[in-house]
Amino acid sequence: MKLVDILTRDNIILNLQGNSQTAVIDELVDKLAQNGLTDNPEAFKKAIYKREQEISTAVGYGVAIPHAKSSTVPEPTIVMGRTLQGIDFGGQHTNLIFMIAAPENASNEHLALLSRLSTFLMSETFRAKLLVATSVDEVMKAIEEQDRLQEKDTTDEADSGKYLIGITACMTGIAHTYMAAESLKEAAEKRGMKVKIQTNGANGPENKLTAADIQKADAIVVAHDVRVDTSSLQGKRFIDVPVKKAISDADHLIDQALSYRIRDEKVEQAVQKQEPELEEEKTGLNFYKHIMSGVSYMIPFVVVGGIFIAISFMFGIYAADPESDQYNVIAHFFSQVGGEAAFALMVPILAGFIGYSIADKQGLAPAMIGGMVATIGGSGFLGGMIAGFVGGFAAKFIGKAMAKIPKSFQGLVSVLIVPLLSTLVVGAFMFFILNTPMSMLNQYLEAVLKGLTGINAALLGALLAGMMASDMGGPINKTASAFGLAMFAANIFEPSAALMVGGMVPPLGIALATTIFKNRFTIQEAEAGKASYVLGASFITEGAIPFAAADPLRIIPANIIGAAVGGALCMALDISLKAPHGGIFVIPIASDKPLLYVGCILLGSIITCLIIGFLKKPIPEKDRNNVKKMSSVL
Repeated sequence: MKLVDILTRDNIILNLQGNSQTAVIDELVDKLAQNGLTDNPEAFKKAIYKREQEISTAVGYGVAIPHAKSSTVPEPTIVMGRTLQGIDFGGQHTNLIFMIAAPENASNEHLALLSRLSTFLMSETFRAKLLVATSVDEVMKAIEEQDRLQEKDTTDEADSGKYLIGITACMTGIAHTYMAAESLKEAAEKRGMKVKIQTNGANGPENKLTAADIQKADAIVVAHDVRVDTSSLQGKRFIDVPVKKAISDADHLIDQALSYRIRDEKVEQAVQKQEPELEEEKTGLNFYKHIMSGVSYMIPFVVVGGIFIAISFMFGIYAADPESDQYNVIAHFFSQVGGEAAFALMVPILAGFIGYSIADKQGLAPAMIGGMVATIGGSGFLGGMIAGFVGGFAAKFIGKAMAKIPKSFQGLVSVLIVPLLSTLVVGAFMFFILNTPMSMLNQYLEAVLKGLTGINAALLGALLAGMMASDMGGPINKTASAFGLAMFAANIFEPSAALMVGGMVPPLGIALATTIFKNRFTIQEAEAGKASYVLGASFITEGAIPFAAADPLRIIPANIIGAAVGGALCMALDISLKAPHGGIFVIPIASDKPLLYVGCILLGSIITCLIIGFLKKPIPEKDRNNVKKMSSVL
């Protein structure tokens, strides 16, 4: 299919009569209605105006591309209007207006054609041909020629050795997304730069950036009108602008992005040596990444649920029960929002975003439904994790298989076929295979953990807290956190208390050491130690990383020992915590023994502090002003 198949000669108006934006939109919608391309012109017009209210579709260069998806449109269509005298469209003088009408379930092929028009309009020659055309036939000829030029574009620019990457995303993902990408590409290629732009369009991300792309980049531009996840850019500086800025001023943006000088040859060489790891990332088999993605989205639900339930208990242990003499409506409110809402969602959210990490949007629904089946069937946190993987990979593989079906059915794939079949797979797996044995395992673990007392409880507490302190946010830390969350989901709250001790002790112990043993640290380290008080109190273990990186053989053992002692004492005293995050700010309301709990944290911090003071040698006063290299996260 070519562009002329959806921009047909009977959808072209060479002499628009309207002299205002409203009049022109009315005229173009009327043309759609006359040609039977919308069965409710008023409804479609409302969709167009709603889009214009969000942000004007005037893109500069005398062009506007009003567009909308609507159930009133049977098939994707473009209607073109031209006004030689020009009108004010969204505050810009405009001569060419292309109205894009797409059905709500437009296929990938059709949306790609619509986006192609956007890239055509970046050509000054193409726009000029449209403006001077004296007939509809000349317009159609210009479009056909541009189609051929696009296919045969083999421009060989001089290679400057520079590499531009970027991400573009507009609200509907049809026009501006691709225009911004094309504008950046043209501007970069004129300089002899290599280019790769990820377009977050209506079909999802295309031309995805890889870790290697990001490491090799000399300049990064992110142009968007909707939220874009930039965490993959690894902390590199990038230009962050609205889509229109990339369309109208790409050269200036590239200049500014190049001025940041973000390329690191040493890091690039290291990445090139790790090609097998990059290939593993492409296959979607990075299990750790997928689990952490689910956990990161789940934690806010856990924290809110835990705190709300703890507040409910403050009114009385049975105050949330309408049948109890202690009943209090406020307690009932907190219990319902925290326990019946937030807690009920945490396993489905965990599963859903594991699936999302694996298969993007199409993995979200089946994995989340699988997570709910895990909750209902009693397989809990562990069952939810498995449901996330099963649902995500089922959606991923079914989606790939569906790519082979006829293009006319592609519109149904993402909204019907993939979620339906993948939900059937994960639902059957959870219901018939996993829930029963997993629920039995959960019950066994709960019985064992609830029966732990004395030395056994202390050993578990020491193990969990020591793991939290060992790599301060790394895989060992995250493994311990995942275990704690699994127990939290099963209403066993003692491991959460030990884990928070393990996370708070390292930065607090180091902060104490920089205060008490000042002569063991440089001036820079002593200043960083002040920030560690706040980070430690907030349960941000990463506050200890700069010190551990600078002196790992002394700092890491001290962290582990102090955390293990605090965690062991915490579990030996049977202290529980109904909020797995938040630090000192949640202890007063989420712990059943807040004073004893604070004592465990202080004891562990003091032990870490004393070990550091014993192991580290004093620094001569004349050397304390020397700046010591620290891998700072502060």
